[in-house]
Amino acid sequence: MSGARNRVASRARLAGRRAAPRKLAGYAGALLAVAMCGAMPSSAETAALRISKAWIPATGQTGGDVPLLMTITNDGPADSLLRVACPFANFSERHVIDRGEGAPAMRSIRMIPIAAETTTELKADGYHVMLLQIRQKLAVGDKLTCSVTFQKAGPMETEVEVRNPSQ
Repeated sequence: MSGARNRVASRARLAGRRAAPRKLAGYAGALLAVAMCGAMPSSAETAALRISKAWIPATGQTGGDVPLLMTITNDGPADSLLRVACPFANFSERHVIDRGEGAPAMRSIRMIPIAAETTTELKADGYHVMLLQIRQKLAVGDKLTCSVTFQKAGPMETEVEVRNPSQ
């Protein structure tokens, strides 16, 4: 009789092992679906933000840093610029010019605020993005692509033009 009980118990354990991966896969799928619903920007949020006039100054050397300047038009709710990734730069930082006591100084910040229903211009003497450790020479007229990520609208690809700094 004990042999029969062992076989029944063994079958029950085996059946439980087979069911567990299916249950976990179902739970994982449900969690992923819930997470994606909350994390993915709606098409309205993405359409509310437009990037234009994105440019960087030309440089004849590698390894240096250049500011990325652009205009962001927001026709929707407030948002924030979180990060920029460009394949020709190792890093990027968001900066603001601090005009406290003494000479103006560039200060790194966590994010650049984009007010609701306004146009924000990223410029050298205000909010801007610094691209650090440039990997290639940047010649006037080159057109490159960067990914700009916003808190609500998510990532957006934008074309960046290389210009003469005096333009």
